Amino acid sequence: MAPGPDHPADNRTEIRDFLASRRAKITPEQVGLPTGGRRRVPGLRREEVAVLAGVSPEWYTRLEKGHVGGVSEDVLDAVAKALRLDDDERTYLFDLARAARPARREPTRRRGVGVPPRVQWMIDSMTMSAAFVRNGRLDIVAGNPLVRALLAPVFASATADRHGRANFARFTFLDPIARHFYVDWHESVVITAALLRAEAGREPHDRDLRELIGELSTLSPEFRTQWAAHDVRIRHDGIKRLRHPDIGDLELTYQSLDLPLSDRAVHNLTVYTAEPGTSHEDRLKVLASWQAGSAPGEKPTHHPG
Repeated sequence: MAPGPDHPADNRTEIRDFLASRRAKITPEQVGLPTGGRRRVPGLRREEVAVLAGVSPEWYTRLEKGHVGGVSEDVLDAVAKALRLDDDERTYLFDLARAARPARREPTRRRGVGVPPRVQWMIDSMTMSAAFVRNGRLDIVAGNPLVRALLAPVFASATADRHGRANFARFTFLDPIARHFYVDWHESVVITAALLRAEAGREPHDRDLRELIGELSTLSPEFRTQWAAHDVRIRHDGIKRLRHPDIGDLELTYQSLDLPLSDRAVHNLTVYTAEPGTSHEDRLKVLASWQAGSAPGEKPTHHPG
């Protein structure tokens, strides 16, 4: 199984590896420190981070070993600034610290949170945009007809669970089709692992998440490499380039928004759109017309274009 913060020792490992990996990315020149002499480690030394954060070297060494119980938010914030963490990385560090506090519990399975009808109505009304709702484990829990046509290889993948629910992580790392469907497959690999890393910090007791990470670690060398990088991603938007099996290459913009459906689970609404007046919009319109011409629940029948 993959490493997961499911008990204090594992949590300390997560904190140690994350802080060490961020420290290794910063050069003395970047923070105005002298660079003379031989350096045995890439990036900053622990004592240099301590100086930048305004704490003793002994204290920072203890922190980097994962002992964060009782550490104040002000001190964590000072460390985050010293290591030049971005907003997502800072949130992840605070999540790890929260998980290390004494109130521990055994990993549990979180009950799935259904998507209210109003949300399904909303995404169904987006006839020229492909929209879906995903949870923190990257399961697609709801989608409109156009997204089912756009992401047909994801929904049809053998990596879907026994209920037929598609999962972006399993598809990206375990289905060979993903390497062709995602034009920028390597970028998708990096982002997908980083999204799961953020969820692991936020929900360290989620047994389903632990099992997913363990499955990917066992079956995918690419996932093991990316997981070891300790990169974190919470916000997710940009350009997505797809090689659709029926309509060819598409370049779409996508935007993800927080969707508060419950206090316990994180959900995001993601919308894919094409730039107006482009050939990509024309192809998306073709896909939408094919989908609209199908009977409810029927797979569109069409010819590649």
